[in-house]
Amino acid sequence: MRMGGGKMNLRYFFSEYKSVILFGVILAACVVVSYIFSPLIPLKIYSDIIQPIQYTALITFCFGNVWIVSRHTDGTRMHKLIIIVMAAWTVLMSLGFFIKMRYGTHGVAEGLFSMHGWELVFGNVFALLLLAYPTELLRPGWLTFPKVVLQLLPPLVAGALDYWLDFDLRWFLVAYPLLMLVLLFRHIRAYRIWCEENYSSMDDIDVQWVWKYLVMVLISGLSYIYLCFSTEPTYQFTQMWLLFFILFISTEQILFRPDPWQTVRNRAKQASKSVKSHPKAVVEPEPETEPKQDAQDDAEIASEETNAANRAILEEWIATEKPYCSPDFRLEDLRVVLPLNRSYLSGLINAEYGCNFYQYVTRHRIEEAKRLLKEQPELKIQEVAEQCGFSSSTMFGRVFARETGFTPTEWVARNEKA
Repeated sequence: MRMGGGKMNLRYFFSEYKSVILFGVILAACVVVSYIFSPLIPLKIYSDIIQPIQYTALITFCFGNVWIVSRHTDGTRMHKLIIIVMAAWTVLMSLGFFIKMRYGTHGVAEGLFSMHGWELVFGNVFALLLLAYPTELLRPGWLTFPKVVLQLLPPLVAGALDYWLDFDLRWFLVAYPLLMLVLLFRHIRAYRIWCEENYSSMDDIDVQWVWKYLVMVLISGLSYIYLCFSTEPTYQFTQMWLLFFILFISTEQILFRPDPWQTVRNRAKQASKSVKSHPKAVVEPEPETEPKQDAQDDAEIASEETNAANRAILEEWIATEKPYCSPDFRLEDLRVVLPLNRSYLSGLINAEYGCNFYQYVTRHRIEEAKRLLKEQPELKIQEVAEQCGFSSSTMFGRVFARETGFTPTEWVARNEKA
């Protein structure tokens, strides 16, 4: 059963998102401290030395990222997009650096009410470039050139109206990046659902990287708004190192974090070569290589007899082989006995068991854990976790408490009394 008490749900929430909350608090504290101490920097030293160094470092870093990613690219759409984004950052930062050196920082010192619409449009372009990375990862293939133009159209129109007419639309230009960020938060749930349809462990996917990235962008956006209203030029010091930090984390994620979409595609190709068809399985077309959101429709279209036959095969294999005891167990692995396309397999589980793949595997793991805790009380919690397919005792305890309402130790004590 699920946890019924609000206290347990709240405890689970903080337990699951503890690293994200801690990350956001530390980063926000660093930004606040930076804003407190940056006015102590003499304006001439900042304008003549520090600011040129920051711009040069950012431009060099962006150019270096273009070279590094292009050298290590795997040809995926994500890497191509990042190369384009980093190249755009290099050009825009170079242009901004030229403008700063040519015209100085006089306008910025007077805050938002001295900034022209084109200056705020410039900031909107930077913001949308920052949001390109999480958008592509959350919704692969969604970000196309027409959609980029469509996203840029509102700030461009607002900037033109602000410049040529008497309308004061600078408030909209400041808030627009945050509006785009709020809209992006909607995609996180869809992304997590897709991960749970294909993976048996969220440890392998680490959905929390999305939250951390968006927290960075959110703090950067709030810092940008504060900078627009400020009258202190040295406050730009904070915004510059914050942007550098975001770009550094982005590069690290791009180069070293596996793309779950691409992982599923590769495993689908490997599975199609090595799969062993079960003699009673009702074979469907070859597996798809692109994510599909309406996977359950495939199972609903199939006949009840087909679903029942495949369900019997699946349950026999699950009970005999216990594949869920492997932490690397994924939806594609079901094709060992059911050589069917991925969306049908996902839909079959949704239709027959009323849950997604992650929840289906978790139920089996928890039941196996209960059996071990009851029949082999001498086993340590870590040993039980490993034998049931959990990556760690911490994750095991968290999931067990979420599913049963009790920690493993509490569950054992409760059953001993019973």
